[in-house]
Amino acid sequence: MNITSFYPVLMVDDVAASADFYRQVLAFETTFEADWYVSLRYDGGELALLDRAHETIPAGFREPVRGLLLNVEVEDAAAEQARMVGELQLPERLTLRDEDFGQRHFIVEAPGGVLLDVIQPIEPSAEFLAAYAQG
Repeated sequence: MNITSFYPVLMVDDVAASADFYRQVLAFETTFEADWYVSLRYDGGELALLDRAHETIPAGFREPVRGLLLNVEVEDAAAEQARMVGELQLPERLTLRDEDFGQRHFIVEAPGGVLLDVIQPIEPSAEFLAAYAQG
């Protein structure tokens, strides 16, 4: 197989509101927009939003999203927390903290029950450093 692209497609109730969230909060740009589907891009990364009621979704698979994290790496997690939680007042689901496995992060809730995990890579503890691939 020769994969030419790979990106998540989130099935959402309100495509327009979800697209506005990713454009305003994460500065994604629109590459395609219809009332039932929006394709977004940021610096080479892609994300698409699809109306969960659309006919292309097989019956039995139109349930709301549960258990999905979108990871977004940033240079300064504390600054982003101040912006997203303080200024934009997004619902914070995990407060800013440092993890031994090498992350400073916090989690906010995006539209449709998606969790946005905002991550700043930090030095992992010696225990976790050994788990990272060398090279």
